[in-house]
Amino acid sequence: MFLKNTWYVAGWSHEVTDQSLFSRTIIGVPVVMWRDAQGKVTALPDRCPHRGAPLSKGRLEEGALRCMYHGMMFNGQGACIHIPGQERIPPGADLPTFPVVERNKWLWIWMGEADKADPSLIPDTYWLDSPDWRYKPDYMRYNVDYLLIADNLLDFSHLPFVHEKTLGGSSDYANMRADVKRLSQGLRIERWHMDAPPAPFVKNLTNWTQNVDRWNMYDFVVPGVLLMDSGSAPAGSGAREGNRQGAVEFRSAQALTPETETSTHYFFSQAHNFALDDPSVTEKLHATLLAGFNEDWDMIHAQFHTLSLDPGFKMMPLNVDNALGNFRALMAKLISTEQTQLSRAA
Repeated sequence: MFLKNTWYVAGWSHEVTDQSLFSRTIIGVPVVMWRDAQGKVTALPDRCPHRGAPLSKGRLEEGALRCMYHGMMFNGQGACIHIPGQERIPPGADLPTFPVVERNKWLWIWMGEADKADPSLIPDTYWLDSPDWRYKPDYMRYNVDYLLIADNLLDFSHLPFVHEKTLGGSSDYANMRADVKRLSQGLRIERWHMDAPPAPFVKNLTNWTQNVDRWNMYDFVVPGVLLMDSGSAPAGSGAREGNRQGAVEFRSAQALTPETETSTHYFFSQAHNFALDDPSVTEKLHATLLAGFNEDWDMIHAQFHTLSLDPGFKMMPLNVDNALGNFRALMAKLISTEQTQLSRAA
């Protein structure tokens, strides 16, 4: 079961062009996307109504999509505009369109009831399209349930263990309890690590050797989007009180989009607002981020394999599970409520 009436990240803006068709499966539904001459993105079910062939194996003809099995053609509104060998367009030949909003380099798609697609519900990722920040966009695919990845993102106490030499730092970081607040559509998590050695990636970027005050403050919102303000400042310089002069700051935008029940799209970036004219800083930061995320990928896939061998295994909760437990409960409640409403409507 997936939540349908919500905005999912369907891709980075650069992934969808007017030159070719782009296919991605989202919450179990294959979707085909392309841009028209004005740059607007169309998203249709990636399945021809005739024989079920993938439309993404078709071709673009003057902004319209031609199915390359039997030649049916669809415009950007999903209407069938041509069928070879017959003039009549039969009922059911048109395809529904999925609402898509392009904002700050991400393409957001609404997989549920189109009349409920409210763009104001899209989380703010302003730094992805700001000249004051630099980053490299990236993507990886997981062969696991998206909630296992959400668990990982909601519990940063794993950083000094999984990411000891990349994103982690001192093992004392795991002893710092995070402050967790409930939001209407997610959680706000704040963790400070005061007067401690800089994390390996910060040391690599700055050559700092002195202790720092480190923060990770982020919202994790439905259906699985992380929006983080993080950074480090010289210890005792007042960063916790709001003085970030002399600090190195980062903004992270990460999104989980379920592909199927056992596979997930993961979109991510880590932006910095210092050394903007030095592309090597962006490259070094991204390389470290990618190394760390590959460490997560390895651990979570190993976890998924172990869990799959014993579906009856019950995970033992610890204090650090507060945030992830709350998020799983919120998602279960939202999905249950949506399913009940859909059943009543039917």
